[in-house]
Amino acid sequence: MAQRTVRVATVNVNGVRAAFRKGMGAWLDGRGVEILALQEVRAETADLEGLLGPEWDVLHDAASAKGRAGVAIASRGAAQIHRVAIGDEDFDTAGRWLEADYAVGGEVLTVVSAYVHSGEVGSPKQDDKFRFLDAMEARLPQLVEHEPLAVVVGDLNIAHRSLDIKNWKGNLKNSGFLPEERAYWDRFVGAEGDPGYNAGAGLGWIDVGRRAAGEVQGPYTWWSWRGQTFANDAGWRIDYHLASPALGQRVESVVVDRAASRDERWSDHTPVVVDYRIGA
Repeated sequence: MAQRTVRVATVNVNGVRAAFRKGMGAWLDGRGVEILALQEVRAETADLEGLLGPEWDVLHDAASAKGRAGVAIASRGAAQIHRVAIGDEDFDTAGRWLEADYAVGGEVLTVVSAYVHSGEVGSPKQDDKFRFLDAMEARLPQLVEHEPLAVVVGDLNIAHRSLDIKNWKGNLKNSGFLPEERAYWDRFVGAEGDPGYNAGAGLGWIDVGRRAAGEVQGPYTWWSWRGQTFANDAGWRIDYHLASPALGQRVESVVVDRAASRDERWSDHTPVVVDYRIGA
């Protein structure tokens, strides 16, 4: 079968019911997305299915604590199989990691919707974040062994480089930009200044957004609702497509769907939409 383009989008909806009330449905209707990864769903599976409609096949991993976290993957075609757990059995990853395999043109595309903990320095929340990142680091090579075409998308709650956060100097000691957190990205895609950065270094994964944007500030994907943060573009780039080495060579386009104004936002995050060339 011939290759074709598959459009994969990710967005932290910060409550899917609220996002739809504010205009997410209109965005989705006109975007041509085939696989949609969501984080912070904060709803029941029935709610999600009702909002998206019967044309979508919905996989949902809700958080253990009701009203928190929750990840989902919705697709125009049903997944072959899905998985939800990473790490030790006693580590609660519910609502934070969902994998699904899709048959496309004689190949299999694995999509992971991930929601990394926000963390809080000096607290158990930060310990949980590091534990999750350890599990993620162990899982990435296994994903490639399972299927060579894989992508981890979602709110990964780490700005890798100073290019990925407007006020980087003021956040060096805050969760989301800690050196210990950014070191994970160094191991995933390579460190800044490394000759193989984002081109085979580390575990070989590709930060699709950074490769597309080049060595420029941003484009950011999250802005606080406070003050003039959005108007001044004082944001963070924490929503990613991390593509396996093979899939990283199949990227056709990358778009960050930043709203035209603060009033048109339906989440504090914005979608990241990537077209991949799939098919043998």
